[in-house]
Amino acid sequence: MSTKRVLIMGAAGRDFHNFNVFFRDNPEYEVVTFTATQIPNIEGRRYPAELSGPRYPKGIPIHSEKNLADLIENEHIDQVFFSYSDVSHEYLMQKASIVLAAGADFRLLSPAHTEIKSLKPVIAVCAVRTGCGKSQTSRKVVDILKKKGRRVVAVRHPMPYGDLTQQISQRFASYEDLDIHKCTIEEREEYEPYIDSGFVVYAGIDYEKILRQAESEADVIIWDGGNNDLPFFKPSLHITVLDPLRAGHERRYYPGEVNFIDADVLVINKYEQANKEQIDKLLANICECNPGALVINGASKITVDDPKVVRGKKVLVIEDGPTITHGEMGFGAGKVAACEFGAADVIDPRPYAVGSIKKAYQQYPHMQAVLPALGYYKDQLKDLEETIRATPCDLILIASPIDIRRVIKLDKPAMRVKYYLEEIGKPTLTDVLEKF
Repeated sequence: MSTKRVLIMGAAGRDFHNFNVFFRDNPEYEVVTFTATQIPNIEGRRYPAELSGPRYPKGIPIHSEKNLADLIENEHIDQVFFSYSDVSHEYLMQKASIVLAAGADFRLLSPAHTEIKSLKPVIAVCAVRTGCGKSQTSRKVVDILKKKGRRVVAVRHPMPYGDLTQQISQRFASYEDLDIHKCTIEEREEYEPYIDSGFVVYAGIDYEKILRQAESEADVIIWDGGNNDLPFFKPSLHITVLDPLRAGHERRYYPGEVNFIDADVLVINKYEQANKEQIDKLLANICECNPGALVINGASKITVDDPKVVRGKKVLVIEDGPTITHGEMGFGAGKVAACEFGAADVIDPRPYAVGSIKKAYQQYPHMQAVLPALGYYKDQLKDLEETIRATPCDLILIASPIDIRRVIKLDKPAMRVKYYLEEIGKPTLTDVLEKF
């Protein structure tokens, strides 16, 4: 059988993992190129030789996905493997149509081909969409296990946006580690909450290496997934978080629907914020797709440092970036906090946006009067800071999981918005973990 020439469609995460565990040493395939999308400025690099192995001594180029059809034709590609997350089924098949029309096969890899087996128990926390509350659920699980006397290490989905040779395996236990690894806002949003609670979190590119390092200091591994992606490690217990405010999305987005069908435990977060019609729709889909799953109802509880200070103020709300960009939510916990704690007005930052932040509003027109905490690179951080300075307000509500005052300077009073998972009734995550 002749070697198949392959193109991997990705976004600097799942694509690299799939290459490492399935393609790197597989003589049936030759990976000719990656394509990149979703994240700005991640194309134009090479997957380095230090990671690509002896079959690829010069590494592998990474091109923009915009050139997909031309790359298939010019590079004589036989098969295209789609390898990124949080896309609608319609979007997925539109990409498939481009690939098929260009003359290549369109393929997906199953978890059986991409999950690494651990020597320790693995609890995977995934979601059906970005912004469901997956990370707060992961932190709840970690906290419960710690109180039970277990040594717990969290492993995060990759976000290798910088020098790939410096991001092969990363261990974060302090804020200094975040600075050493030059983490973006998006990375800090995922790592800082663990550090704040005294836990170690790993991330990087080579997840076989990361897993073995994490196993050396843990009784239990927590897989904290990115977007709505599948676990990189074979789970001993698979928890998937659902969002009733987007009821129906659990059936319409890839690969979130796989998590929905495959989960042992389903957590319905934001239960109190949803209406009866939304809950009924979600429960009907659970009965149809995963009737054997244990269902936990949860509330995303929101707090601020001092609620009295919010009342009557004109506020600028800064939300978690991915949740309100490709997560397709118009707003997040920050705007909920503004309303709940009596802000006089939520100031629309869109008229004051500059540079890449202005472009983000154009790219994601569903966003409402909130500011996404975007900082994938230095110039974008500068644009974010300038947008904040230009927006007239009395108070800034920071609903990003990190305190952005550590990475940019604010010229107005600011207050953190925090959110945590609280179960409603029985069963609880404690019940599940004690049994596990």
